Amino acid sequence: MAVWPVMTGGGNNGAECSASVWSRRVAGAEHRGRVYGLVAPLWEQTARLADRLSGRNPDAVYVGSSVSTKLKVMGVDLAVMGDKEPVGEDDEVVSYSEPARGIYKKLIVRNDRLAGAIILGDGAVVPSLLQTFASGSPLHDNRAEILFTTAAATGRSSDAAATTPDNARICDCNDVSKAQIIEAVLGGARSVQAVCDVTRASTGCGSCRPEVEAIVTLACRGLEKAIAPEDFGPVVTTFPAAEDAGPALATPDITLNKVERFKRDKDGLDVEADIQRFVRDGWEAIEESDRERLKWLGVFFRRQTPGRFMMRIRMPNGFTNAEQLSVIAELSRECGTGFVDLTTRQQVQLRGFAVGDLPHIWERLTAVDLVSLQTGMDNIRNVIGCPVAGLTEDELFDASRVVSEFNQVFLRNKAFTNLPRKFNVAITGCTENCTHGETQDLSLTPAIKIIAGEEVKGFNIAIGGKIGSGGLRPATPLGVFCRPEDAAGLCSHITLIFRDYGPRRARNRARLAFLVEEWGIDKFRREVERRVGERLLPQGRDARTSRHHDHLGISRQKQSGMCSVGLNVPVGRITADQLFGLARIARRYGNGDARVTTSQNIIIPNVPEHVLPQMTSEPLLRELRHDPTDMMRGLVSCTGIDYCHMALIETKELAMKTARELDERLGPGKKLLTMHWSGCPAGCGNHTGADIGLLGKNVKIGDEIVDAVDVFVGGQSGPNAKAGTRILEDVPCSDLPRVLEQVIPYVSNKRGARSLKKDVIVGVPAKA
Repeated sequence: MAVWPVMTGGGNNGAECSASVWSRRVAGAEHRGRVYGLVAPLWEQTARLADRLSGRNPDAVYVGSSVSTKLKVMGVDLAVMGDKEPVGEDDEVVSYSEPARGIYKKLIVRNDRLAGAIILGDGAVVPSLLQTFASGSPLHDNRAEILFTTAAATGRSSDAAATTPDNARICDCNDVSKAQIIEAVLGGARSVQAVCDVTRASTGCGSCRPEVEAIVTLACRGLEKAIAPEDFGPVVTTFPAAEDAGPALATPDITLNKVERFKRDKDGLDVEADIQRFVRDGWEAIEESDRERLKWLGVFFRRQTPGRFMMRIRMPNGFTNAEQLSVIAELSRECGTGFVDLTTRQQVQLRGFAVGDLPHIWERLTAVDLVSLQTGMDNIRNVIGCPVAGLTEDELFDASRVVSEFNQVFLRNKAFTNLPRKFNVAITGCTENCTHGETQDLSLTPAIKIIAGEEVKGFNIAIGGKIGSGGLRPATPLGVFCRPEDAAGLCSHITLIFRDYGPRRARNRARLAFLVEEWGIDKFRREVERRVGERLLPQGRDARTSRHHDHLGISRQKQSGMCSVGLNVPVGRITADQLFGLARIARRYGNGDARVTTSQNIIIPNVPEHVLPQMTSEPLLRELRHDPTDMMRGLVSCTGIDYCHMALIETKELAMKTARELDERLGPGKKLLTMHWSGCPAGCGNHTGADIGLLGKNVKIGDEIVDAVDVFVGGQSGPNAKAGTRILEDVPCSDLPRVLEQVIPYVSNKRGARSLKKDVIVGVPAKA
């Protein structure tokens, strides 16, 4: 006898549900005096329990189940669902009996909906009835049509399987949905038996096997027809118009994964028309497909905080200003958590607001020229660039205008909203590798080309970089040089090649890197040239140095007498009060501008040199320092388990705690190092690209599960980018400072000339 506590609704909180388990078969599951005698209600009960215990949905309740079951009795199909007899005076009973063939059918209809059924000897009609019963959809007036639906129109045919909802439960015994069966096929299971082995569908009573067979047939047929696009017509030499969604792939019988099916049904941007409905009905009423589509608007549902959402605010090149920072601070204080996160894509994440706050938030953001559009899912994410573009002497030219031009091309343009996966872009003229271009799908870096005897400044192009989906793969040089005035157009063509030819089968293989791997760089370059309509110039001389500059500290600008003050925001988390303070400082000592960096820090530019002593004496700059400790300066962290459902450990607090302890252990005077934390293998913290990379995991030590990390060293950005090497595994986070104390001197010696560049302005004292 096993007793599993299950929280219930109403006034019965704390009630228990007992489940008698014998020989791996569930004999009964009682809830509020009702014994279901089936396994499906037990799955629903344990799911609600898991929601509560994990914190994913602390308010989850189990309120009972609408039960149905399919059995094989002496070789005869039998299905039972819901009520077996009428309950009210208005209930209808529709029945048919044919004893000679062993067929008996009975429906209980209540308010034009199926309230129950018994079907014996005619399995062909069962799948459609189960779907109707589960969905609660209205019935046809012709009840006989329901009882005598032909096999060709039911779930036993692949045509009907295509109309079955993705979340429909196909196997009651093992709680297997249609979506899980499809994902098993996409993962390599190409036969019914292989799918059953993977999902355990049809391994209980076996009555769902016909539906499983139909879905497997449908999925395999879709795989055979998918991927290869047809001739896309003439070469595109202009930017696609906003209303031009581009060439469409031939639609197979089944799209390739869940997200592809969502996009087929409705473009992500179109969910904006549903916002008022979401506000009216509440977040619980938002279907899974629309929760995904909300990411096209930059709005993210988070399992850890049910009913509270996150928003990414787009800031091309990391450019912002005091007015925008003040509005973000106000919104965080009014609607959110009172703090925001700066990201490695130079944008801001607003946390903790309700769906009802969305109209107000967007109204406030629009008033200061901010948007959240297309910052998630299968879009071009925030385009990153050098945060001191136009200011630093260490740039070949100011590339920020190219970032702005390309941003205008794709933003709100549905030609770019159905990419196979996310698309990361870096465009920089900085020579000191501040953007980690090697990790981007598309990277434009400064280069010089001799053309007709003259030196021309422009970009070299690399494609197919990534950090997730199997680890770091440095971007591959396309072998092309591009003038700045042609760059936005060329970026557009490369993105649309990914849209039209990129892999869409499994999302963990749907990055540009895998298309480059499949095609080879020569074929990809030929396709770019076909679309441009001319041969492209061979790549120029790389103008980058071997140094990495994070642009922290005080740096002289190329504008005479002006400085940029780079302030450290530990792991990118900043309070609303600190944002208000930064806005005030930007106005008082600068011209109101501010810049966000890829290392989660912030820069106040255009500060006259003579006011630096006064500015650096501000109390806020004791918290957000221009002269941080060495361990804190190079610290970067992903979101961590508090707000990301993929993360395995908490990262931000652990990162700061570890850095502080290392500063105490090692003291001043070390080489400056980058230390990046990722809470899961998706690698959002770019742990493989840092001097020291830490990948979170959970390990068992004795009888206890503890937070731990794998340790990587030697990651490198720039012209000779390489992934860090894993040197230690399963290091408990409690032991990490002691372990890294031994590792850091080794890494510092190996790094040598690649030390971070650190600017110091004479006359500005370091703070104690």
